[in-house]
Amino acid sequence: MVNRVLSGMRPTGRLHLGHYHGVLKNWLELQNKYDSYFFIADWHAFTTHYADSIDLESNITDMVVDWLAVGINPNTSTIFVQSKVPEHAELHLLLSMITPLSWLGRVPSYKDQQEKLKTKDLNTYGFLGYPLLQSADILIYKAGLVPVGNDQVAHIELTREVARRFNYVYGREADFEEKAEMAIAKMEKKQAKSYKVLRKAYQEKGDTEALVRAQALLKEQKNITLGDRERLFGYVEGVGRIILPEPESLLTKAPKMPGLDGQKMSKSYDNTISLRDTAHEIEAKIKHMPTDPARIKLTDVGDPKKCPVWQFHKVYSDEQTCDWVKNGCMYAKMGCIECKRPVIRGIQVELLPIQERIAEYHADQSHIKQIIYDGSQRARNVAKETMTEVREAMGINY
Repeated sequence: MVNRVLSGMRPTGRLHLGHYHGVLKNWLELQNKYDSYFFIADWHAFTTHYADSIDLESNITDMVVDWLAVGINPNTSTIFVQSKVPEHAELHLLLSMITPLSWLGRVPSYKDQQEKLKTKDLNTYGFLGYPLLQSADILIYKAGLVPVGNDQVAHIELTREVARRFNYVYGREADFEEKAEMAIAKMEKKQAKSYKVLRKAYQEKGDTEALVRAQALLKEQKNITLGDRERLFGYVEGVGRIILPEPESLLTKAPKMPGLDGQKMSKSYDNTISLRDTAHEIEAKIKHMPTDPARIKLTDVGDPKKCPVWQFHKVYSDEQTCDWVKNGCMYAKMGCIECKRPVIRGIQVELLPIQERIAEYHADQSHIKQIIYDGSQRARNVAKETMTEVREAMGINY
């Protein structure tokens, strides 16, 4: 269903400014527009950290606390833990039966991550198959939109291909057309007639606008079941029943958050500022950041574009401050420590209210556990419904 959004994070360590600006701020907008499902991907943590000593329980609790502290609302969003919904694993297993190995090997991040994480032994099925587990995570909730960055678009395309293959193999019921016609008969006469006209326009003339209109019409129907709706989605396209709808990528607008060394902020690069870093820790980290190597002495002129600190100014400083920085650096009118002060202050001011809320949530651990339990139960109820359809389609509902 297009109005459902799903996204998750691995609990492999503290959340940092990259998570906040690149993911969480986007979630804050999405939770007010869509039926939002946000999950802690604890099984995914093992794809690259299976041999590491990670306190998953503490990491999961801290992650939920941080989400709540930045404004994720458990009353409007479903917050859950992946491993508390074992149906993810079942769907992953069943999808693995129909997914060609070549599809997994061609995912760009597979070789890219192996190159970046050379110190880890990633020659495991879990690492090769993690994009398929991601597909199961998405498809089991029939999420229509998945917020991702450009580097994750290939994962969503894999999910679409897997869904398409599953629907092709298992959506061809022996009495499919008869059931589809019965479903049409349940619709109001005017809408049923419109559906038939649009279906004919798409199948005979390839009118894609007719397809879009037919799909929109089906989403508004109240007189048909979810199974009938998915059957009619497939009927209008001339294929079988749509058991697992294909999701779409929802590209995030947030720019790449710079790390302390100028690379993308990432725990893997050890270049982060945590949402929980104290004011003193923030100041120390920024003060030790490298700057333009050409500025050895105070009188040496520099180029902001060659300085990692400039990337932080573009996030935290207003236009007037940025002009002050460029003028002071390019004409050697100020030292690098002076240049860093507005960034230090900007980060401290941004994180102070978040950290105050973190302290409040940490003081009530029972409330956090209840949020995780309630959200995981809601998620599992949806996952169970999907798995009932999947088992029925595959003939394992005995």
